[in-house]
Order: sequence, then structure tokens, then C-alpha cells
Amino acid sequence: MQSSTVKIRGIDDVIAFIDSRPGITGRAGLIWWLALGGLFLDAFANSALSAGLGPMTRDLGLKAGQVALMTSFAAWVAIAFNPIGGWMADRWGRIRPLIIAKFLAVIGALLVMFAPSFEVILVGRFFVGAAYGIDFAIAMAVLAEFTPVKFKSRLNTWQGMWYTAVCTNLLLALLFFSWDVGDSIWRYSVAATAIFAVVILVLQLSYMVESPIWLARKERVEQAALAMTKIYAQPFAAAPMHERIPVTNQAKRGIANVLLIFRGVYLPRTILAATVQIGQSIQYFAVGWYLPLISAALFGKDFVFATIGALVFNVFGIFGGFLSPYIGRKLGLRRASAFGFAAVFLMLLILGTFHGKMPLWLAVVVPSLFILFHSGGPGANGKSLSSLSFRSELRAGANGIIGALGSTGAAIGLLIFPLFRENYGLEKTFLILSIVPLVASIICFVIKWDPTRTPINPDNEAGAPQFKDDAVLPALNPVIGKASR
Repeated sequence: MQSSTVKIRGIDDVIAFIDSRPGITGRAGLIWWLALGGLFLDAFANSALSAGLGPMTRDLGLKAGQVALMTSFAAWVAIAFNPIGGWMADRWGRIRPLIIAKFLAVIGALLVMFAPSFEVILVGRFFVGAAYGIDFAIAMAVLAEFTPVKFKSRLNTWQGMWYTAVCTNLLLALLFFSWDVGDSIWRYSVAATAIFAVVILVLQLSYMVESPIWLARKERVEQAALAMTKIYAQPFAAAPMHERIPVTNQAKRGIANVLLIFRGVYLPRTILAATVQIGQSIQYFAVGWYLPLISAALFGKDFVFATIGALVFNVFGIFGGFLSPYIGRKLGLRRASAFGFAAVFLMLLILGTFHGKMPLWLAVVVPSLFILFHSGGPGANGKSLSSLSFRSELRAGANGIIGALGSTGAAIGLLIFPLFRENYGLEKTFLILSIVPLVASIICFVIKWDPTRTPINPDNEAGAPQFKDDAVLPALNPVIGKASR
């Protein structure tokens, strides 16, 4: 028996239907996992040089400054392309920019793989950074807009995908090493990135459907109904014009919309999400990304032992990443971040104080716990907080701005670790970096907003500060203080 046609009057009907779903299944589930697949690719591309960084440094004769520039260059580029991606998503929709990002990823991987010189590698890393910046801003918005409200914390699943990508890179590095390819092993890791990029590109071109929430927010109700018919395999139709509910408080000022996230009830949300994003980026990319080198310092220069050590550390990231939705559901994203930062601070303090004096078992446990606390806590939460705290037409733009701040943290982390290590040694570098999670933890404890602890759905939120200087609704302000209690 065919289902009766569901009439769509506007964005409220779209949100109500999605929030009523008992799970993320069918075509919606496929779209959700394909968006995560794009994030897997971003992680894979970012970590492709990590496992082979030692051989690459020898192969190309790189100095510490060149290593710092090369490893951080993609993150510097992402700083610019995060907000560009958000602007593209707000103007063109979610899908077209995601596809563009995959094309850029393929170009970047091919350039690096065949690069004859350091300069060509930088050009390839430019395309990788552009793809990363565009994709992350939009993919997280897609995940948020296809996730029923009761499953908000599932957005943190991206963190588990990140570490799955990193571990896949390390396993492939061991495979390539067994082929006896010498110091050119890093080119094989980058080649694998190109293959993954093509596969994800084909799948996203074939199965992705535009976000009905974005379409409805733009008052393209007919297209929203058509998209929902494709996604949920039941008939939807746009209601007649006289029955439609117009979108209220819609931002229509293009790129100026992003300024709204720094006003009124949105300001504490922006500060919190930005703090988590910057803090987790610095601590991960200054420590976690360099785990193969840290592992070599702990266990010796042998490539296999160093790679297996890094693999063991990152397996804890898979465990923590896929556990983070449960942790976020139990503690809330804010408190999970606060406690996670505090635990990471303690691990860096131990590494900085006792590195070189620890027994072997403790030298394995402490970096593993660093990754576990990072991935289970703040690692996932910065992007999830920014994706869940803003309305649809602000969401991708907010992700872009906050993502750019996170990319700044990533670039700083990638840049300073090799320089600090060369100038101060590994122990002092850990102690200096421990300041970052300490400060971030304090801020997370002070600000009380948590989107998983409030009944307000930002897409239905009325009266948030919008388009006039006096347009803030005071009645919403207490929500900031009560949301996470």
C-alpha cells in the first residue's frame, strides 16, 4: 500500500519530520555516511605524509624549517578556504561544494605524488588544504541537517572516522615498506589518497541529495519536497502557496551573515566552539600528528617499530572517537570537552616531566591515553558544537569561520612542533604545549552553553540576535546559563 503524500509548508515541517525519525537509515543513512566518508578522506589526506615524514625528510633532504612549512601549509590554506566553503554552501547548497572539494583533493594528491621538488609539493598541499577547508565546513553541516535532534551527539562519530583513516594510513605504510620501496614510501601513501578521493567523488556524485533543511530555509519548498521524496522513499509535496509558512528571521545579507555569530545569544556559543576547535587543533597537530616521530624517539629509529608504536597510539583514537557520541550524550559536549582537555593537560605534563625516564610500558600508556582523552573529549566537539549551535543559513558560515580558527590552531601546531623540538627538546616542548589544554579546559568550565542540553533547536529558534542592533530577545539569554545543567 502506497504511503499518503506528506505536505510540506515550510522549514518547520521538514525539521519536524527529520526529528521524528527513529534513526538515520535508508538513503538518509547513506548520505550521512558518505559525508563522513569525505571527512575520512580529509583525515587520510592530512595524515598521508605523517607516517612517511621521516623517510620523506631524508629523501628530499629537508631542513626543520621546510618540514614545518610543508606539514603546516595545507592548514594555512584551509584558514582561507574554511569561510569560503561556508559561503559557497550558504549560497549554492551543500552538495556542489562537497563535489568541488573532492576534485581539489584528487588534484592535490596527484601533484604531491609526482612532485619532483619541494616547491611542487607545496603547490599540491595548497589544493589539499583548499579541499580540507571547503569539505569540513560543509560536511559537518550536512551531518547536522540529516540528524534527528535526539541523535545530536552522533555528530562526534567523525572523530572515530578520523582515527580510522590515520590507522589505515599507518597500516598501508607497513604494507608499502614490505615492498622495499625505500625512502620514496611517502609517494605511495599519497597515491592511496588519490585513489580514495576518486572513490569518494564517484559515490558522492551518485548518491548525495541536497539538504531539505537548506532548501526549505531558502523557501525552495518544491525542491525540498522532491529531495525528501528521494531521501525517505515516500511521497512529499509542497503545500499550496496560501498554506505555506514563510521563513522568519532569515539572514539575507550574504557574507555579512557571519557577523551574526558574534552577537547576542550566539556569542558565547561562538567563543565555546572556537575555544574547543582551536585548543584541540593545536594539541592534536602539535603532538598527535607527529606521533610517528615521537614513537621513533621513544622506541628507536626502526621504521616498522616506530610505525607500529604510532599505530597502537592511534587505535586508542578509534576507540575514543567512536565512544565520543556516548560520552557527549552522557556529559554533554561542553563538559566532555572540559574534562578531556584537563586529562590531556595531565598527560602532556607527565610526558614533559618524565619522558626518557619512564619504563617502556608507561611510555606506551601515556601517549595512548593522550589520544584517548583527546578523541573522546574535545577532538570531535569543536566541529559538533559549531554545527549544532546555529540556524541553517548561518551553520555553514559559522562552521567556516570557526573551522578557519581551528585551521589556524592546526597550522600553529604543525609549525611549532618541529621548531620547538629542535630548539628546546621534546620534554620542554610537551610542557609548553600543556598550557593550551589547561586554558581551554578553564574556558569550557566557565561557559555554560551546550546544544545537547537545551530543548531549543537553532533552526526553530526565534528572536536570536539577527538583523538590527536591538534585535536580541532578552528572554533567550537565560538559556545560555541553564542549557548544560
